[in-house]
Amino acid sequence: MKYRIEISSVAEAEADNALLRLSQLMSSTEANQWYSGLLQAIESLSHMPKRCPLARENEYFSQEIRQLLYGRGRNSYRILFTILEEQEASTIRILHIRHGTQQTLGQDPET
Repeated sequence: MKYRIEISSVAEAEADNALLRLSQLMSSTEANQWYSGLLQAIESLSHMPKRCPLARENEYFSQEIRQLLYGRGRNSYRILFTILEEQEASTIRILHIRHGTQQTLGQDPET
């Protein structure tokens, strides 16, 4: 089964912000390659999205939240998504694209 990919406006903005940050740290060619790879990683979710583990955010939300890791080391990002199973066409909804060091969504900042 092939899933349709839908990217939220929040996730698009987060990806754009990450590209902007990375373009300040590396060459524009490298930053653009990173962005292209991010889009390929997202597209890979159209096949077998359940291969990805539950995200640490999963316990804070009623919908199942999974994550796909992209990048390495300091440039590691978590692509957070949910799977919407429907009879006609199932969809992968990309919710957020967060740097690996960012705080867990839904978690109390005091903990």
